[in-house]
Amino acid sequence: RTPPHIIECAAATAGASQSACHLPTETRYAALKQKGATLWMTGCSGAGKTTIATALEDILVREYGKHVYRLDGDNLRTGLNRDLGFSVDDRAESVRRTGEIATLFADAGVITLVGLISPYRGDRDAVRKRHEDSGIPFYEVFLD
Repeated sequence: RTPPHIIECAAATAGASQSACHLPTETRYAALKQKGATLWMTGCSGAGKTTIATALEDILVREYGKHVYRLDGDNLRTGLNRDLGFSVDDRAESVRRTGEIATLFADAGVITLVGLISPYRGDRDAVRKRHEDSGIPFYEVFLD
């Protein structure tokens, strides 16, 4: 049996979308003067994912005044994914967690740059679908 929610949105019915309880996306994007999106960079170790994401983040923030955040193996392994290793299951969970965070950030209007090895297409496809289901742009780039 599922315990009751401690905090529930009174405007949404049980089990329904909580969108009635959030700032409308259009209002948020208008205030920020940008829309959120996720740019997912995948590829082998040493392909330049973090280097490119760091440079892109710097340019978008400093030169264009955009709200940007970079998620990569380095900043995820020390916190959110510190309990995961490199097994197939752990990699899948790492991609899932990172995808959920990227979806939330992009929904909040942040341009989210992800640099993650993410070797399995099925895992990346699930993240893409999560973005599509939420109406959030998702761009995948393979670096070699």
